[in-house]
Amino acid sequence: MKLLVVGGTGTLGRQVVRQALDQGYQVRCLVRNLRKASFLKEWGAELIKGDFCDEKTLPPALENIEVVIDAATARPTDRIKDIDWDGKVKLIQAVKAAGIDRYVFFSILNAKDYREVPLMDVKYCTEKFLAEIGLNYTVLQLSGFMQGLISQYAVPILDNQAVWITGESSPVAYMNTQDVAKFAIRAVEVPGTEKQTFPVVGTKAWSGEEIINLCEKLTDKPAKIARISLGLLKFMRRFARFFQWGQNTADRFAFAEVLSSGKPLNADMTPVYEIFGLDSKETTTLEGYLQEYFGRITKKLKEIDYEKNKNKKKKKTPFKTSQ
Repeated sequence: MKLLVVGGTGTLGRQVVRQALDQGYQVRCLVRNLRKASFLKEWGAELIKGDFCDEKTLPPALENIEVVIDAATARPTDRIKDIDWDGKVKLIQAVKAAGIDRYVFFSILNAKDYREVPLMDVKYCTEKFLAEIGLNYTVLQLSGFMQGLISQYAVPILDNQAVWITGESSPVAYMNTQDVAKFAIRAVEVPGTEKQTFPVVGTKAWSGEEIINLCEKLTDKPAKIARISLGLLKFMRRFARFFQWGQNTADRFAFAEVLSSGKPLNADMTPVYEIFGLDSKETTTLEGYLQEYFGRITKKLKEIDYEKNKNKKKKKTPFKTSQ
C-alpha cells in the first residue's frame, strides 16, 4: 500500500512517516522544500515537491496513492484560514477527484465547543467537510504534544528562566507524537475506523502547575513562575486585531485562551484502544517522557564537563610550581 503524507517534516508528520516506513508501507511526502525534507528521503520516503495550497501541484503527488494522511497545519507565520481551511479544502477536493477513498485527518479535541477560536473553527469545519464530501475518512482529535512541553517548561527551568502560565490552566492530556503516529497507521489498517471520529489523547490530563512540579522534582531545581491573567490575554488578543500584522498573533492568543479556560482537554480512551487494537500500557506517560529527556540532558552535561576537565589537564603551564 502506498501512502501520501502531507506535512511530513512537522513534529507529528515525521513520526507518521517513520511509523509507516517501519510498518513496511511505501511512503510519499508532499513537501515545499526538498532540501529541508532530505532526512525523510534518507529514511526511505519518496519526496515530491508541491504545496497543497496550490492545486496544480496535487495531481502528480496523488498519482498511484491509496491513502492520504494529513498532518499539515499552519506555521506561526501563516494565516490559519489560508492553510488550515482554504488549503485543506483544495487538498480534499483533489483527493476526491483522484479517486482516492481513504483520508486520515488530525483535528483538535472539543473543537466544536470553541467555534470563536479560528484554529478550532477551521478544524471543526474540516471535519464536517470530510463527512459531506463522501470520503472514507478517519478523524483523530488531539489535545497536545509532549514535545511542545520541552520549550514551554523544561528548557526555561533548566536555564533558570521564567515559566509563563495563566492563573488557571486547563488540564491537558498530552501525548507523545510517536504514539499518535501509531494510531494514524492503525486507522489505515482497521476497517472499523472508517467514517469515524476518535479522541487520541494521553494517559492523564496535566495542569501547568502539575507539569512545573514534575519538572522541579526531576531536576531538583526550583522554577521561576510568571503568571499572566486571562483578562490581559483577552486584551492582548483584541489589541492585536487592530493591526494587519497582528492577525496571526491574535489567532494564537485566542487558542491560548482555550488552554486557560480551566476546562480539561481529555477523553476516555478505553474504547479507542480496543477498536484500534493497541495496548494502553505501551503509551508514553508524561513522567516517563520528561524523565528520559532530563536524563539525556544530565548525561550530556556530564560529558561536556568531563571533556572540559580533560582538556584542562592536558594544558601545560610555562610557570614552575613552587616547592
